[in-house]
Amino acid sequence: MKAETVGDYIAGFPKAVQKVLRAIRKTIRAAAPDAEESITYRIPTYKLNGRPLIYFAAFKTHIGVYPVTAPVKAKFKKELSGYKGGKGTVRFPLDEPIPYKLITRIVKLKKALNSD
Repeated sequence: MKAETVGDYIAGFPKAVQKVLRAIRKTIRAAAPDAEESITYRIPTYKLNGRPLIYFAAFKTHIGVYPVTAPVKAKFKKELSGYKGGKGTVRFPLDEPIPYKLITRIVKLKKALNSD
């Protein structure tokens, strides 16, 4: 099923994952209350000034956060070093505590960078 809203997207996962997704959604909204929430590429998306700010997606074993750009990687090199990821992504394992404070800091940095 294709989600039309972030709420629909979250509802499509098991209860334990829904709890994490709701907390990430709340974290992002608190850090960027003026960001527009939508579904893009079939995942939750937050846009600011018409440009993508941050996305997140749930998978079987982790939550992916995108895009983790070069400035984000440089600023949070130490904090991100314990997590896997690819070019522009970071994966937070579902069997470990989710670093909500780090997500807040990433969103705030991306928000500052987005306002240029």
